[in-house]
Amino acid sequence: MTTTVEPTARTIRPSLRHPYHIHRRAGGRPWTVEVTARGHALRQDPVLNKGTAFTLEDRDRFGLHGLIPPSPASLEEQAARVEENYSRLDDDLSRYLFLIALQDRNETLFYRFGLDHLESVLPIVYTPTVGRACQEYSHIYRKPRGIYVTPDDTHDIDSILENSGQEDVALMVVTDGERILGTGDQGAGGIGISIGKLTLYSLGAGLHPTLTLPVVLDVGTDNETLLRDPMYLGRRERRLRGKAYFELLDAFVEAVSRRWPRAIVQWEDFAKENAFTVLDRYRDRVPSFNDDILGTGAVVLSALRNALEIARVPLSEARILFLGAGEACIGSGRAIKAAKVAAGCAPQQAAESMAFLDTQGLVVEGREGLESFKREVAMPDRLAWTTTAPDRVLPEAIDHFRPHAVVAATGVAGIFTEESVKAMAALNARPILFALSNPSALTEGVPEEMLRWSQGRALVATGSPFPPVQGLTGPVPIAQANNMLIFPGVGLGASISRAARVTDEMFAVAALAVADCVPRERRAQGYILPSVSEIRRVSRSVALAVGTEAVRSGVAPEASPGELKERLDLEMWSPQYMDFEWSDESGRSA
Repeated sequence: MTTTVEPTARTIRPSLRHPYHIHRRAGGRPWTVEVTARGHALRQDPVLNKGTAFTLEDRDRFGLHGLIPPSPASLEEQAARVEENYSRLDDDLSRYLFLIALQDRNETLFYRFGLDHLESVLPIVYTPTVGRACQEYSHIYRKPRGIYVTPDDTHDIDSILENSGQEDVALMVVTDGERILGTGDQGAGGIGISIGKLTLYSLGAGLHPTLTLPVVLDVGTDNETLLRDPMYLGRRERRLRGKAYFELLDAFVEAVSRRWPRAIVQWEDFAKENAFTVLDRYRDRVPSFNDDILGTGAVVLSALRNALEIARVPLSEARILFLGAGEACIGSGRAIKAAKVAAGCAPQQAAESMAFLDTQGLVVEGREGLESFKREVAMPDRLAWTTTAPDRVLPEAIDHFRPHAVVAATGVAGIFTEESVKAMAALNARPILFALSNPSALTEGVPEEMLRWSQGRALVATGSPFPPVQGLTGPVPIAQANNMLIFPGVGLGASISRAARVTDEMFAVAALAVADCVPRERRAQGYILPSVSEIRRVSRSVALAVGTEAVRSGVAPEASPGELKERLDLEMWSPQYMDFEWSDESGRSA
């Protein structure tokens, strides 16, 4: 008997690649799949494959007898076997390859294991190990995942999207591979970052894997090592720039809008010269956002709100010094300025309470050749100060600007020196120090040192995970300012609300939702962000806040809070094996 599809549930219909229907039953019961595949075809599909967990009835109905060891295993028993084998590996790249291979053959088991071991798996499937995997992409290549679009495809992108075999896409992560984490231009290897981000959507927000699509816009590479590598799988040409580059992106966005008009597009790891332009150019054409700008801005704002509360400094009065003037810091500055204005600051006052340093020193209005994306954060010349030497930029900025918080995203390890940390501690009872660069080798400050130099008083957040540090009165938590706390919930909230646009205000409410996920009593203990191990709870709160804001602002159709919650319940997938129903190739129940 075929189960009726609820009107608010997504259905994945038969397609070139997926010969099945998937839908969610009402009342929170398990996902159900109507299957036309049999035997080897069923066992080789990572969405349908249950491995040794196929029941005896499944084996009889779907032609699997003799293809699997005879004793059925439960999902929990399979996960224990995965853990046993995973624990034998002693190299992070080997662990990455092991998990990707599992994802390629059995997605349910992969996500079950990932959720059960979230804190140990995240650094493998995402930062920092995914950066190395992108570097090694052409040497560790096993199986294709996602789609690759090149300049040769500008006039035929519709065919490529059709070739993906996906009837419906809720969310795609798109990169051109030019600025992959801390590793720079990785060309076609950037697909690894799109795969990794979408893995976090399924782990963190329960978005079903079949509703996601990783994309790399392979426009070439300027990485000499890749161009000389005989094994490099990407386009062996210099990066496309200028008009031709945007002609490709225009064609891609138009094709996506035609095929999947409700799909949310996350732009990921574009170089700063393009990141702001791409965001502004396409956010009104397709519901889209740049996580490096908006996601980072939101998670920094979340951490700052709680840190300032602990430090007893009103947000409206806080002075913030930024080390770096790229997507992360400018995105954070935008988010903080908007929050300050909402708290009662005049826009000029809010702008002048923030200062930005880049490789040339203080970002000021009168600087010759100032990049366009830095002009919005440039300090008026009348408030500027000068520095005497490159190694004195940060200490002198602290002395002149007297900040309550320093937010760093430079990719320069150790920029938080003992002198600088002690200067911040002399100014503030609870100095706020955020060292956001990934991977951990590039972090601007080592938490243990920053706590020691500040006599245990610093409120620290980092981009990479660090263990607690022993302070004066016990262990001091190190908050991980991971965008994973923001973007899965934003994407899910935009999807369930049917948002036609992803707005800055949606990220503002996401930031507040994340901050509120830290109970007041834990803030009193020094916690400024929730743990990534709480990601499902956090993503749910963020998604409801974002969906509500989308409806309130008019970028999504009318829907009551109850309707949004019902859609969320239907959309959030938990990695358990689906019930099977047999269908013939016409989709009729057999």
